[in-house]
Amino acid sequence: MRALQLYGDRDTRLVDLPEPPPPGPGEVRLRMRAVALNHIDVWGWRGMAFAKRRLPLTVGAEAVGEVVALGAGVEGWRLGQRAVPYGAVTCGQCRACREGRDNLCEDVRGVKGFHLDGFAQELVNQEARLLVPVPEGVALEDAACAGITFSTVEHMLFDNARLEPGETVLVQAAGSGIGTAAVRIAKSIGCTVIATAGSDEKCAQARALGADHVVNYTTDRFEAVARKVTRKRGVDVVFEHVGAATWAGSLLSLRMGGRLVTCGSTSGAAAETNLMMLFQRQLRIIGSFGAPMRRIGDGLARMAQGVTPVLDTVAPLEGFAEALQRLESRRVFGKILVTL
Repeated sequence: MRALQLYGDRDTRLVDLPEPPPPGPGEVRLRMRAVALNHIDVWGWRGMAFAKRRLPLTVGAEAVGEVVALGAGVEGWRLGQRAVPYGAVTCGQCRACREGRDNLCEDVRGVKGFHLDGFAQELVNQEARLLVPVPEGVALEDAACAGITFSTVEHMLFDNARLEPGETVLVQAAGSGIGTAAVRIAKSIGCTVIATAGSDEKCAQARALGADHVVNYTTDRFEAVARKVTRKRGVDVVFEHVGAATWAGSLLSLRMGGRLVTCGSTSGAAAETNLMMLFQRQLRIIGSFGAPMRRIGDGLARMAQGVTPVLDTVAPLEGFAEALQRLESRRVFGKILVTL
């Protein structure tokens, strides 16, 4: 079978590998159909692995496939059914896992495509407990964006920021995969969305997505716009994942008691915080990483209702390295997929 493997920094190769053995007890074999790219793929490609890993490593952390074989004891799945695999290999037994907070697993083995062999290969055996069914009517290419992108946004906005209909949310870097998803999801529940982007073209695209107000953060101060739009009150929620370049402005954009939720730091991992403003305005800063598996199902259900991901590029598996370069350059608006 074909597989895309990482051999070293920025060195990916399409290789032929033996097919995996038949699925064992409790496992399902998937024929992978599409892999969605994320910044975690760029990190791994750059050699930014935060745990030991062995190369070569099959890449791909977010994907969708079809069931082609069932191991002994597997129930609730049928051949031909479409499934989204959970990328983290959790223990399923610790308190966090038992409570449905899989992304806080106390004994996680790692993330597929980053620490462990991932989904950019034609056949994969996956534990059935780490699969989420794709509803009828959801396109395969859309479903490929559920495992990380939509689930991350669902977790950030609803588990962590507790976003409510009618609130105002500032979405940073609205042209990214999670940014475009955040705009669409927030608008779908009746929120007012202020979106930032780094070019006039991306601002126009964000407005076309449904953003009520757009700001080119390279030419305008988004915090001033946020204050003006809200009549100096400030926004209820900031959806932050840029990091150092937007951190101070994001905090200044919040209302009294506002919530900032962050899952990334693409512009730098360290930023100063005005602690007096933090406690005097009673702001809440919430870190968010990954998502519990149930949020994949929630994202897929939202897709079935018509809230779909924005696709920037769909390329063949052979174009994975070029797709990573495009993602790294930030020229994208939405998600990049590779198909198998």
